[in-house]
Amino acid sequence: QVQLVESGGGLVQPGGSLRLSCAASGFTLDYYAIGWFRQAPGKEREGVSCISSSDGSTYYADSVKGRFTISRDNAKNTVYLQMNSLKPEDTAVYYCATAPSIRVGVRCRLNEYDYWGQGTQVTVSS
Repeated sequence: QVQLVESGGGLVQPGGSLRLSCAASGFTLDYYAIGWFRQAPGKEREGVSCISSSDGSTYYADSVKGRFTISRDNAKNTVYLQMNSLKPEDTAVYYCATAPSIRVGVRCRLNEYDYWGQGTQVTVSS
């Protein structure tokens, strides 16, 4: 059974950091792209960062470039999202999702991703 479990969310002050984890089970990440998406209250879900399986190519939304870093540890079947210099506008529920790399490459379009985690809340507030 394919399962993705996010962790690492929480409350942090502006300028702070968090590291989100997405642990996969029921399949191996070796051939799958992983994406991080977020949904803020009243807004549509959006792609934040995605990473391919083959060459580790990455995509970042303009709003997070230079602040967020996505990485993967295939040996642990886990993908991470390091978030630095957090802003109040980063507040959202963060989801990880997966899709075959051969289909999506490093694209970060949510309707192309098949399996989703339950999400983890990130709140940036003083």
